[in-house]
Amino acid sequence: MKYLLLALVIASSIYLLAANEASAQANAPAAKAPATAPAANIATPASKSSAGAPSSAATKKTSAVIAPTRYAPNPLARRAQLYYDFIWGVDSLKVKYAESGEMIRFSYRVLDSEKAKPLNDKKNEPSLIDPKAGVKLVVPSMEKIGKLRQSSTPETGKIYWMAFSNKGRLVKPGDHVNVVICKFQANGLLVE
Repeated sequence: MKYLLLALVIASSIYLLAANEASAQANAPAAKAPATAPAANIATPASKSSAGAPSSAATKKTSAVIAPTRYAPNPLARRAQLYYDFIWGVDSLKVKYAESGEMIRFSYRVLDSEKAKPLNDKKNEPSLIDPKAGVKLVVPSMEKIGKLRQSSTPETGKIYWMAFSNKGRLVKPGDHVNVVICKFQANGLLVE
């Protein structure tokens, strides 16, 4: 009895698999052109009808182009998001390629202003490290403006930023970088 049931289950799964493949092939558009398709597009005396016009088979072009889909993974794992939220009071950590690559902008949203104070403290020097390029970027200080970062007391719900000098454009979009501000460290952030 056991063997009969096992044989029945296996046979039904094979049947269902074959039926699914057959229906998928019947419903799917022609994704690939046959090997002779390029030759079919060339009008030859044999492919012309009696009126001299190319036959319908010769004029049809296969235009079944499958558009690639972009998979944009979440830049941070859920566990990392929870860590930054509970320990540092921030979320929405983003690193963007800015000013034609001369600057790298790091931004974050404050959820708890008390926990996020060290990130905006003027005494803490932020740095952006790209292990792939082997560089450590710093926040530049302009003569009349000062440091290119926000250092006011953080307020809940606001987005803050800082810009790192990327002289020589060593850090590129797609690189994974680490942002370090005193004891705060965000690892593996994707440069957009």
